Amino acid sequence: MKLLLDTHVLLWAAAQPHRLSPVARALLEDEANALVFSAASLWEITIKSDLGRADFRVDPRLLRRGLIDNGYLELPITNQHVLALKGMAAHHKDPFDRLLVAQSIAEGIALVTTDPVLAQYSGPIKHV
Repeated sequence: MKLLLDTHVLLWAAAQPHRLSPVARALLEDEANALVFSAASLWEITIKSDLGRADFRVDPRLLRRGLIDNGYLELPITNQHVLALKGMAAHHKDPFDRLLVAQSIAEGIALVTTDPVLAQYSGPIKHV
């Protein structure tokens, strides 16, 4: 199964795996699962790192290289993803999170998140 990782899950998997729940760790360690990261997450990390956010202190270039080197698949942002935002419920105000949900729905990929607000969206979302 393909799993699209929410930005915080992605960051924790890369640098702080002890922060992942046992359920999240099991999903990420299952070799039958393909782990996917979105260009939206790298965009979010770049912006929030430049703003000085303590929870986003990572070099997005190094993160991307490390993810690719470890077998993660990269998901670009397409027009299909952007158009999937049209009419989406406004449960979440963060545009990056909303784009991840749209990508998850458009691609039919389960979005793995720790965010209970994202879990309110219908679609293939795994709240861990």
